[in-house]
Amino acid sequence: MRFHRKFVRAFSMSALAIAGLLATTSFAGASEKITIMVGGYEKQIYLPAKLTEALGYFKDEGLDVELLNEAAGVDAENQLLAGAVQGVVGFYDHCVDLQAKGKFVQSVVQFSQAPGEVEVVSNKYPDVKSLADLKGKNLGVTGLGSSTNFLTLYMASKAGLSGGDMVTVPAGAGATFIAAMQQDQIQAGMTTEPTISRLVKTGEARVLVDLRTVETTRAALGGTYPAASLYMETAWVDEHKEEVQKLANAFVKTLKFINSHSAAEIAEKMPKDFYVGDKDGYVKALEAGKGMFTADGVMPEDGPKTVLAVLSEFSKNVKGKQIDLSKTYTTDFVKNAQ
Repeated sequence: MRFHRKFVRAFSMSALAIAGLLATTSFAGASEKITIMVGGYEKQIYLPAKLTEALGYFKDEGLDVELLNEAAGVDAENQLLAGAVQGVVGFYDHCVDLQAKGKFVQSVVQFSQAPGEVEVVSNKYPDVKSLADLKGKNLGVTGLGSSTNFLTLYMASKAGLSGGDMVTVPAGAGATFIAAMQQDQIQAGMTTEPTISRLVKTGEARVLVDLRTVETTRAALGGTYPAASLYMETAWVDEHKEEVQKLANAFVKTLKFINSHSAAEIAEKMPKDFYVGDKDGYVKALEAGKGMFTADGVMPEDGPKTVLAVLSEFSKNVKGKQIDLSKTYTTDFVKNAQ
């Protein structure tokens, strides 16, 4: 009996040890969900997010990634700081703006080297020929504190307008932006594709300032303006380097796909409702604008200085602050991408 009790006890302890080992192994092999909020994933400027998902590159890296949609980048930023999401696909300029507020986030994959945005003006106002003519007008932006708001205020300032000369109105993007212009709630505004093409095609608006290419962006802003990116809190990046590397691997593969495939081939991979009933228009817009994307996810060398110059011009948060640009982005992960 004594031998039997010892045997049972030894067997039970061995079974518990094996169970614990299996549980540990299973947990280690499990993929923790990473939630990324996109500042409007139907926008072509943020195309790499949904395209990476569609191509299966997240799964290829063993990642469980959930993409959430948020129309305004500033709201996505708030979700990141609140800990509700682990990453944001949004404009790099938030990394600079947040450092001025004592918050440290960084771009870990730089998607684009131009904003991909356009200042459009309603054709109800044929006398508006330049930004200076927008005095007294309501200008649509995705949200107050958003990148479109940053850029609008900067370009207006360069055109000789002060903050009180016009009003920036949160108008979102897509249908809400179009409705605001149709109802004359805004007379001009900054938006992206495919909204631009929809307004121009119907004759409701025309392009006033084009930031869809590197060349036109340099002319308008004085340099390369890195825009769409995957940015994350620096502390989270430091604690999850393996996961961040896998994300970088997936996104760099996507950027290479964009650079090696036609707009039509890329469009075929996107959700059909992104076309908004005009696939040809979607493809045409993408063909004209896909040069904004980087080929490798690396931050353009002269880009951060341009962003800082833009924000320092008008932002009370950034003006006069010492900003360490080296802490607003990292190229470590994209340069090691496989």
